[in-house]
Amino acid sequence: MRGYRLIVGMWIRSTMAYRASFLLATFGNAAITVLDFVAITIMFSHVDALGGFTLPETALLYGACSASLGLADLLLGNTDRVGARIRDGSLDTMLVRPVPLLAQVAADRFALRRLGRIAQGLGVLGWALSELDVDWTPGKVLLVPVMVVAGAGIFGGVLVAGAAFQFVAGDAAEVQNSFTYGGCTMLQYPPTVFARELLRGVTFVVPLAFVNWLPALYVLGRPDPLGLPGWVAFLSPLVAFAVFLPASLAWRAGVRSYRSTGS
Repeated sequence: MRGYRLIVGMWIRSTMAYRASFLLATFGNAAITVLDFVAITIMFSHVDALGGFTLPETALLYGACSASLGLADLLLGNTDRVGARIRDGSLDTMLVRPVPLLAQVAADRFALRRLGRIAQGLGVLGWALSELDVDWTPGKVLLVPVMVVAGAGIFGGVLVAGAAFQFVAGDAAEVQNSFTYGGCTMLQYPPTVFARELLRGVTFVVPLAFVNWLPALYVLGRPDPLGLPGWVAFLSPLVAFAVFLPASLAWRAGVRSYRSTGS
């Protein structure tokens, strides 16, 4: 972690040397992600509910997922460049440095502008919580921040697993993005609009449902479409660990099997 912090600090100092550029980039990053929610808002201008969910309920799903992905993207988003580094030989340079390779890959070119997505997601989440009529209990109050942090952990595990896969595939950044950005796009909409087979896949195979669907259903007091008990909503931290552990082992296996580009 010390090596990660040092590299991140270096890139932050570099970014803040041009503060106006940083502010514009952060604002632009947030504005682009706002367009996704604008599209959802326009959709609800023509319908009262989508899959039985109102706009504030859907905004809860959107805000939590967007904030979780933004946090994971901020901390580990640059892992999708592993394939490019393998091809150009720059990964070999990292291997000779006295810092864990994953820390270097994740921290390299740390993009502080990605705070824009996090801020936008938290803003939508805050608006949704203010509009919803929820019977708040201590468990529900605790579950909201846990949902965001654990969701970031799940997305982080997927990012690391995708980076490990690039040692085999050479370049699988788009495959990785299909599970992160594509998965988040899916999670922004109510689970009731999707087929049961898809719901089973994102619950038991690639457990993206634990990012926001299951916790949000508990907060809203809604039943799970698959009939799962309410207490599974609190399993998101364990699921994040269960995703990250094999992903880290796959990463180590990929590093050990790497034999350089030869360039």
